[in-house]
Amino acid sequence: MRSSIFVKKGLICIAILSSLLLVGCHSSLDQSKPTADATIQASSEISHYQSIIDAANGTPSAEALRAYIAQEPLLKDKVNHQKNIDDFWQMLISLPAEQVQKLAVRADENVLQGWIDLLDLYHNNYQDPAALQNAFNDWKIRYPANPGVKTSPTALIQIIHQSSISNNPKIGLFLPLSNNGKIFAEAILQGFLDAQKGLPIDPTTATSSSEQNSPNSDPVQSIIDSITSSSNNVTQENNPQTPSLVIDNAPINNQQVKVYDTNTQSIESLLQQAEQDGITLVVGPLLKPDVLKAIQINTPLNLLTLNELDNDKMPLKNNVCYFSLSPEDEAVNAARHMAKEGKQVPLILIPSSPFGERIANIFAQEWQKLKQTPVRKQSFGNIDSLKARTAQSTGIQMIGTPIVIAEQQNTNDTAEAIDAVYIVATSDELSLIKPMIDIATDSRTRPTLYASSRSHQTDLSTDYYLEMEGLQFSEIPLLAGANSTLLTQANQRLSADYSLIRLYAMGIDAWLLANHFNQLQQHDIELNGATGKLSVNSNNCVIFRTLPWLKFKQGKVQLI
Repeated sequence: MRSSIFVKKGLICIAILSSLLLVGCHSSLDQSKPTADATIQASSEISHYQSIIDAANGTPSAEALRAYIAQEPLLKDKVNHQKNIDDFWQMLISLPAEQVQKLAVRADENVLQGWIDLLDLYHNNYQDPAALQNAFNDWKIRYPANPGVKTSPTALIQIIHQSSISNNPKIGLFLPLSNNGKIFAEAILQGFLDAQKGLPIDPTTATSSSEQNSPNSDPVQSIIDSITSSSNNVTQENNPQTPSLVIDNAPINNQQVKVYDTNTQSIESLLQQAEQDGITLVVGPLLKPDVLKAIQINTPLNLLTLNELDNDKMPLKNNVCYFSLSPEDEAVNAARHMAKEGKQVPLILIPSSPFGERIANIFAQEWQKLKQTPVRKQSFGNIDSLKARTAQSTGIQMIGTPIVIAEQQNTNDTAEAIDAVYIVATSDELSLIKPMIDIATDSRTRPTLYASSRSHQTDLSTDYYLEMEGLQFSEIPLLAGANSTLLTQANQRLSADYSLIRLYAMGIDAWLLANHFNQLQQHDIELNGATGKLSVNSNNCVIFRTLPWLKFKQGKVQLI
């Protein structure tokens, strides 16, 4: 009997246990199925909303904004969620005011209404980080459920934390101060530090040469002293004096600038070190490969790079602006200047190289926007080939191949005579090219000649100035006579090497721009720099330089 009871009890326990296991398995299967289905559905919805965002291609629209908002709660990955918020905010602040006013917010769109209210606070306070901070705090109280409370836009937080950048920036300067690029980096560093101390405005405020080159306990200045041991008294006979041009003075800041040599460590290591050093703004790097590395690193630091990349390699990043001595800027300047002077049929003379082709295409693209007519191009070889052509006395005929660009509306070449020639050449090349144009053209119908700053160098003879009669060229304000005292200082420091002086001017403007970084990010700036009139005309925060134009006349140079 007892054994039978035990058997029965055992069978009952096994049955109960089996039931529990079956229930558990069944329950597990029932729970996993909707979880998997939910994941698939969420993934599908994310892709759907992303397709709407991608179709907008960065162009602000109500549909894309709503897609961002709908996608946001579905993104569980922290990085993707932050990217959603950042991209949404960037599109929202790019939305023209009239479109914001027309954006009808439905009664159930509390999230969108919250963002629009924040946008209004942002536009009213972005130039005052402290006021923006207070407004943002009040906004978070009014919209506690808005996703921007928990995950705030990176660009907004950076501006709120930038009061130190506006008033007293802690700057790290990334330059290749050893090996490759050393001589160029030193010229930029010299201009940067001179601007930090304050630029001379007139002869009565200029610092004497002995004071400029006196020993300094600052280790950064020691770097500079090594390249300024010799000074030249350069004649200013042919340098233009044009008081109508000015160079803005940037705020004087006695805080030490920390310099990092980009040839000694990786860019990633240097950015980490700069962050540990309390740097708030990095100026640099200078070399393109280093710039590419810097923008690919997800650093919280603001970057004012000293070079730019191709458009497809410059992502829209709220903490990055690009500044360079871009020859493309000069090509755009040339097209605008020639169009303003009423020219209709331009020819561009370029060196036979990828550089020449790039400049020709940039010029043609800008000309298409201005005149909707084709540009012709003609290339030339090296100095030896130019000398051979000179010996043949054939001259340079006013003919060329039309440049075809993708967005060109009018592809019909014109039969009209060339009335303007833009020459991209060095001074040695130009001294051969201009006479060959003169030989091949009639003085009564000769086109107006224009040249880039590549042709304007130091130690040009009076004969050269006379030979260039009538030719116009673009030049940076410092070398165009905007501040004669500053130019004298630059000549003394850099032995009147125009190539290095242009980089010295770049250093001056880098300091000027660093002290206006907030405005740069908002594309709300126009400064009179040493390298040109500086503005931002790109969503990628690329600095554009508008250059003055000068003309050779009777052996001298005058501002146009």
